[in-house]
Amino acid sequence: MAELAGQRAFVTGGGRGIGENVARELGAAGMEVAVSGRTADQVEGVASAIGGRALVGDVSKREDVERWFAELGPIDLLVANAGTASGEGLPWEREPEVWWRTFEVNVLGVHLCCSAAIPGMLERDAGRIVIVGSGSAYLPGQSETAYTSSKAAVCRYGETLAHALGDRIPVFVISPGMVRTEMTAGFPDDMPWTPRECAPRLVRALASGEFDALSGRYLHAEHDPPEALRGRIGEILEHDWNAIRLRRP
Repeated sequence: MAELAGQRAFVTGGGRGIGENVARELGAAGMEVAVSGRTADQVEGVASAIGGRALVGDVSKREDVERWFAELGPIDLLVANAGTASGEGLPWEREPEVWWRTFEVNVLGVHLCCSAAIPGMLERDAGRIVIVGSGSAYLPGQSETAYTSSKAAVCRYGETLAHALGDRIPVFVISPGMVRTEMTAGFPDDMPWTPRECAPRLVRALASGEFDALSGRYLHAEHDPPEALRGRIGEILEHDWNAIRLRRP
């Protein structure tokens, strides 16, 4: 994808897991990639491996996010990937501060980064945003209230942000699927695991601009691979697919 060469990307939560995989894919596509995270050795290790920049800090802290964007300058792609879960135990027995921390990272962190990136993108009339959501936002049978609710919030956030921006800055919400990471290390082996390369490939394709018509849509890394999406754009728009809707008979 030569069209990405020289472009600049910023991946939050890029020191490990899905964020690291995305950062490596974008770097391989020729992009200049910055990664952020709270653990210095992780983000510095990834940045060093891909010839990128390491930004250490907390995505939920406004001062850290503003510092990052001041250091970065203009970017062509924001991948708002940083996320967390609030831990184990019954939701109503969890300390409110612990429960709310999930929203601070998963929702406020996305908002802070989008708010910092958008003015520069609008000024240059260029840029794209990818928000990493989750199937937990809509799948039945869930019992973890903080994570599921926070991911439902960012799914709605991404759709409405795309509407607010019109056709100026495309915004996509993706589900990476069930990927083996530190966060999912305790999950059973018989889960419907998604290959780790699916999400990075989808983000890389979205960065190219080929799928800008699907701004505001919810895309699943495994079920909506780029090679399948290419022939489905028209019908997705015609039938209002890849959107989380309340439908009545």
